Amino acid sequence: MSQDGLFVSFEGIDGSGKSTQARLLADRLTALGRDVVLTREPGGSPGAEEIRALVLQGDPDRWSAETELLLFTAARRDHLERTIRPALEAGKIVICDRFADSTRMYQGLSRGNLRSKVDALHELMIGIEPDLTILIDMDPSTGLSRAKSRNTVEERFEDFGHGLQAQMRDGFLALAEEFEHRFRVIDGARAPESVAEDVWAAVSPHLT
Repeated sequence: MSQDGLFVSFEGIDGSGKSTQARLLADRLTALGRDVVLTREPGGSPGAEEIRALVLQGDPDRWSAETELLLFTAARRDHLERTIRPALEAGKIVICDRFADSTRMYQGLSRGNLRSKVDALHELMIGIEPDLTILIDMDPSTGLSRAKSRNTVEERFEDFGHGLQAQMRDGFLALAEEFEHRFRVIDGARAPESVAEDVWAAVSPHLT
């Protein structure tokens, strides 16, 4: 990327612990005096947060995969314009809980085999990838159990069940091979502190 900052994304199936690890990394960098923006997708800007409520709540069949793709891309564009790009241009470290790889999986692979459309729309409207993507790998049954125990209203994708989560895990691992230059796969089935140390080992070489 041409920006002066560092862009790190976290990916993984629901319940993998990626949100926890994103926060722990942000806390560690902040404690070291680094200027950090911790954000999430869908969301991360006022307009994108409104779209988040549309896509993560309600019946699993509320939207078609094609409509979801357009909604997620609209949210990502607003997030990029208002949060991510300004932070990177200011030299900050942006840590994002999910980015375009989640759309490649959830809409591009499992919900309608739309990967070519996902990539084309991403190139047209977003145009950037993270400098580093941390994939927190997790057994689908364990991840889904964790996710369902959170008891939040944002359960639409979790309600698709174990089959979707298993497909997503396989898909994320395949993405890690496809984009091996920016992906680092970390075993999430351990204590958060141990996972965090592996995350730090992956991120620290990118710091200047």
